[in-house]
Amino acid sequence: MPVSTDELLAIVERSGLVEEYHDGAVAVVDSHGRLVAGAGHVDRPFYYRSASKPFQAVVSLEAGADLPPTHLAVACASHSGDPVHVAIALDILGRAGLSETDLRCPPARPRPAADRRLAASGDTEPARRYHNCSGKHAAMLAACAASGWDTATYLEAHHPLQERVADLLTEVSGVDSGSPGVDGCGAPVWRTTTAGLARAFARLETDERFDQVRRVMAAYPLLVSGVGRNDGAMGQWLGAAAKVGAAGCLGVAVAGHGIAAKAWSGSSEVAGVGVGLGLAHLGLLTTSVAEGLHDVVQPPLFGGAEEAGRIRPVAVLESV
Repeated sequence: MPVSTDELLAIVERSGLVEEYHDGAVAVVDSHGRLVAGAGHVDRPFYYRSASKPFQAVVSLEAGADLPPTHLAVACASHSGDPVHVAIALDILGRAGLSETDLRCPPARPRPAADRRLAASGDTEPARRYHNCSGKHAAMLAACAASGWDTATYLEAHHPLQERVADLLTEVSGVDSGSPGVDGCGAPVWRTTTAGLARAFARLETDERFDQVRRVMAAYPLLVSGVGRNDGAMGQWLGAAAKVGAAGCLGVAVAGHGIAAKAWSGSSEVAGVGVGLGLAHLGLLTTSVAEGLHDVVQPPLFGGAEEAGRIRPVAVLESV
């Protein structure tokens, strides 16, 4: 049975009125790489954005980067810029004989909670170490130092490190990575599809090559993400490897499957709703998990201090 190409994934309902309609796609892939359920255009291309970080971290690890478990988790992270994230990113660099000046991600500020604490202490200037991708960049630089590759050009698409990333993403997703774009952090960004992202996360879940990365992501979800964020919450409640990407994509490696969702509006909240449909299809939203993830799979809206509505799923996953 083919997957329906009806694209409506979720609605936003406030005070009894539907005020937003979000198109998207969801794919569930089994341990053999087979699409077993889906909704929407699962073969429409988009960029991985940060959802590729687990695989970028594998390339860095295999190229010789010194990444103990917590450091590997931060290499996979789109972190919040909390002190622990920053300290680990800087330690990755220090272990390789490098420093913050070697980073090529742009200067940034942490997410609001950490930023408020820093600003109160007088730290108000953007810095590369605070960028949410600084762990990934630090790991890439450490890999270059270990392999004898040029560190100044590590973000060029034809750098040996980036070519290995492109090849691995093509391998795990079954989708040609195509011509690179440029991610928000300055790194090359490659193409996939919702089905391809789900296949990649199914490989992350089942292939021994990726076991180390999967384990640390599941063990340290708040190092991979941060408090109050979708992928961190899913990692906590599912004991799974979960990773968001900018512009509304999310992949989860869980229970021998890969689940992926893409919101064409770019909404990260809607992507969480889509993954919730995949989790429900696999019977993983037990009572306790459903309660813990309720605000992820049906995010609340507020009017003042009171709940005024929810983002609700409307798509129906069809078995393939």
